Amino acid sequence: MPKRSAGLLIHRTKAGILEFLLVHPGGPFWARKDEGAWSIPKGLIEENEDELAAARREAGEELGIVIEGSFEPVGSYRQAGGKIVIAWSVEADVDANAVKSNMFTMEWPPRSGAMKEFPEVDRAGWFSLAEASLKILSGQRAILDDFMGSHKVD
Repeated sequence: MPKRSAGLLIHRTKAGILEFLLVHPGGPFWARKDEGAWSIPKGLIEENEDELAAARREAGEELGIVIEGSFEPVGSYRQAGGKIVIAWSVEADVDANAVKSNMFTMEWPPRSGAMKEFPEVDRAGWFSLAEASLKILSGQRAILDDFMGSHKVD
């Protein structure tokens, strides 16, 4: 069975423009990547965990805040590596500059034997649909498309 992740497509309307909150993965592999590297806040669903509860927990770990609101299912998306991402949308206004992610530890540099800590998410940002479509991982672009297809934009 493929690994399953759950995440939140957080959106807001500011000055009449619909914006999406995306997060940039921390760590050395992503340090110089921008376009096609960002993601919705998400993470693995633990055994016997409710999918929406997992999405909310993971967003909390990556953003450092609890997201409240009305959660609407967007869909389920198979990624290139086979992982399934289950997404919900929620309207919330988050200060992207105040994001405080949890940390992870990995050997760095490779084969050095030295362990180093990195933030799971090194930054977050609000993006218009056009910007978000360029920034988001290609396997998650359909989340934006499906959200737009199911929501009337003022």
